[in-house]
Amino acid sequence: MINYPNLLYADAKGNVFDDPGFSMAVFDGKDIMKPHKDLLIPLPDYSQLFTVPNCNPIGWNKSKKKFDTANKMNAVSAFLTPGYIRLYHPAYSEKKDYTLPLWAYSAVGFLVDKYYAPAILIDDCNRWNPKNYDDRTLVPEINKFKKKYKTNRLIKHLSNCAVNYHCFAAKNLFLQRWEAPLPVSRGCNSQCLGCISKQEKGAFKASHDRISFKPSVKEIVEIAVPHLNTAQEAIVSFGQGCEGEPLTEYKLINDAIIEIRKNTTNGIIHLNTNGYCPEKVSMLIDAGLDSIRISLSSAREALYNAYYQPKDYKFKDVIDCIAMCSKRGIYTTINYLVFPGITDEADEWKSLKEIIVKTKPHLIHFKNLNIDPHFYLKKMKEAGGGRSKLIGIYRVIENIQKQFNRIKLGYFNKSKKEIEEHLKTYR
Repeated sequence: MINYPNLLYADAKGNVFDDPGFSMAVFDGKDIMKPHKDLLIPLPDYSQLFTVPNCNPIGWNKSKKKFDTANKMNAVSAFLTPGYIRLYHPAYSEKKDYTLPLWAYSAVGFLVDKYYAPAILIDDCNRWNPKNYDDRTLVPEINKFKKKYKTNRLIKHLSNCAVNYHCFAAKNLFLQRWEAPLPVSRGCNSQCLGCISKQEKGAFKASHDRISFKPSVKEIVEIAVPHLNTAQEAIVSFGQGCEGEPLTEYKLINDAIIEIRKNTTNGIIHLNTNGYCPEKVSMLIDAGLDSIRISLSSAREALYNAYYQPKDYKFKDVIDCIAMCSKRGIYTTINYLVFPGITDEADEWKSLKEIIVKTKPHLIHFKNLNIDPHFYLKKMKEAGGGRSKLIGIYRVIENIQKQFNRIKLGYFNKSKKEIEEHLKTYR
């Protein structure tokens, strides 16, 4: 690539244009800058463009040879296809009097005939490729499930998730393949800033409705067992975006796992959790839990607390839970919520490295944190973030690969075959 992509802007109707007088600029969480050209890739298929209303885009003014605010109405950002990690935020002047909805906003520009974004592909997994999710084949399958399971409330709940929220996991259940969800919890012991199922303070709306009932063991088992027995690369997972913290219903999960394993040994039973109680997770491992993914927004306690706002547990409990799971031998993943300007701080990398050494996870998910960039940065700075130099998200990835080469990096949960193949080389 010879030239930088042009700056993008949008009009009041959402039409997107490029401005040849400006090159794109990015925001790294501290400064406006030009992106490294070797970090720019063509915008991945199925990515989406978003406007940032009432915020003027900032770019490199080619005639003035300086960063400048373009006199355009709205900035433009991209939401990357899952599996890709954003490296920078969009650059814009803050004029808005609102908080952006819960998406991961990436810088984006345009050159000749393509959009470009600073991003890295962290996990190329065909199971989660949007091309595999065609609603024309989905709806007839949902109708079959509704006829077969007429009284199962989970089927009704997940059909709404599949059709209205376009949840890929929910679609998988009805298409009888890959990873399928088992939501169980109405409550939570965190108040995450970026919670997608409940927002109590009204800064922005939750993007999903949380499950409104507690399913029975029967309702869970009668959809989990057939899925594990017949689905390709089958996974059933507790802990979904449409629920609270699943461990608040650990007894229900425990009983469901025991009953599932009485009926089948196939596939993977997985848990996505904040990992607040090692003792409860240990009970689930005894019951037959195969893999776990424990979420961290930051490896620094103060920043973690500022995001999760835990009610009845401490950061140490979470770290102890990761270490316990790894020690007990189930496939253990840290779900690391990545945010340029915080994740790539030198202080953050130091803390993350210490946690990796202590807990010995098998896999680290790099997941783009869905939240308004300036809103999140403000909260993290209040908690003590933003005080050390930035090393770049791509260098954090390189550091893990070099210093902890047994650990896999990814974005999606792993199938039984994938776990077995990794564990052969992990020890």
